[in-house]
Amino acid sequence: MAEQVIQGILLALHNIALVGCAAAPFYNRALVLKRAQYGPKLHYELDKVVEDTLQGNAPYCITFLVTLVVTGLAMPLNHYFFHGALRAMGTVATTALAVKLLSVGGMVWIMTVIFWGINPRITAIWNRFVRGTAPAESDEKQFFTLRARRKALCEVCLKFAVVVLVSSAFLGFGR
Repeated sequence: MAEQVIQGILLALHNIALVGCAAAPFYNRALVLKRAQYGPKLHYELDKVVEDTLQGNAPYCITFLVTLVVTGLAMPLNHYFFHGALRAMGTVATTALAVKLLSVGGMVWIMTVIFWGINPRITAIWNRFVRGTAPAESDEKQFFTLRARRKALCEVCLKFAVVVLVSSAFLGFGR
């Protein structure tokens, strides 16, 4: 019974992390698409809300991804601890696991590029903007170029998240 309780807790946490990994890029995408209606010109208050929201979500994204990975590793280890062997998996489940792991790896890579590469550069440019003052044209252009790059990467991350959700459904397939 202890194995099932531990497995249930791990699976619940894993599923919450899966949903979080998909929800964050989905809702961020909605915000970015709404902001795009105003074009690539700085609207200080609006852009501050967008940046605060997008960059403020980084700790949540990292937490969901770490939880996904840790629980994903803990579930087979839970089985190993109680049975002395890893659970046998059929071809469908093995393929789904490989696809899921590649997608999670892609999400990790994208988050690394965004959180430690693009976001700090956006913040550095943002800190040069002053409310009520027209920004330097080069800063504004670079700001929106970086935002476009981040948006494109987030679109890919959303696709990876959907693949992770779908592939997870096939992990229970037997031989």
